[in-house]
Amino acid sequence: MAALSFTLATDFEGDQWTFFKVPLADLYDLYGLDVQELLIWKPLVTHIEEQLGFGHPVLVEVDSYYLPDTAGMAYQIEHTKTTIAVNEIDLKNARLGYFHGQGYYHACGDDFVNLFHLQGTKDTVVLPPYVEFVKRRCRPIPNGDELTKVSLRLLRRQLSLLPESNPFHRFKSRFAIDLEWLVTAHLETFHKYSFATLRQFGACFELATTYLRWLKARNVKNLDSSISAFTTLSTGAKMLQFHLARAIGRKKTLDLSSLDEMAIHWQTGIDELMAIPV
Repeated sequence: MAALSFTLATDFEGDQWTFFKVPLADLYDLYGLDVQELLIWKPLVTHIEEQLGFGHPVLVEVDSYYLPDTAGMAYQIEHTKTTIAVNEIDLKNARLGYFHGQGYYHACGDDFVNLFHLQGTKDTVVLPPYVEFVKRRCRPIPNGDELTKVSLRLLRRQLSLLPESNPFHRFKSRFAIDLEWLVTAHLETFHKYSFATLRQFGACFELATTYLRWLKARNVKNLDSSISAFTTLSTGAKMLQFHLARAIGRKKTLDLSSLDEMAIHWQTGIDELMAIPV
């Protein structure tokens, strides 16, 4: 939770909301975790096995179609890119242990083979995925009050990266244009659009609320208005998503006035944070 200040700088990027990720520099400052790109010049499974042998978890882009933990969403349904953190691999028995989302899972058999394109004949069209490895540096790791201080320093940096204008005003203008074709689109298009927009900022501000509650529990004052504002943004994203799905199902337009209210809540939350002496 100490690393979640980056969520506050999320923005509408013109055709989607920021695809939010923890800055690697923050992981190093808070936890001493050094994430580096892994050059793939041998079979990927060989690199993974070697790096795990060095004690380095491996972050690798894979196809969710072969990830059992995505059952009901992508597994054996849809080919979508995602990143997993591999923590164990058994080449002989075709078994993989990995972190994904909030859980730890295993893939084996055909799923293992397909994840790493081990079907036999090499497909020259398949490019290597983007891969990183994680190593822990030998350095003091902040905890207690020191952890709070480091997190607040990172918060100060994120507040300097805030959007230059209210993102909800810009999103409303683009959303109104997109609705002209969205209401005639298929449900699959709704899911893709919603993931890039409503689900992105909804999930992001839910994490922002988690972060601010963590700070409040560590005696950082004057956060109540921001917590309330960002909670409203998260729940509002869920409601707007339901309304959009209904509008597409009925092939009707959608009232976007709720985005005006979201713009007010965003400004309220940001204004309070900017007044905190961090």
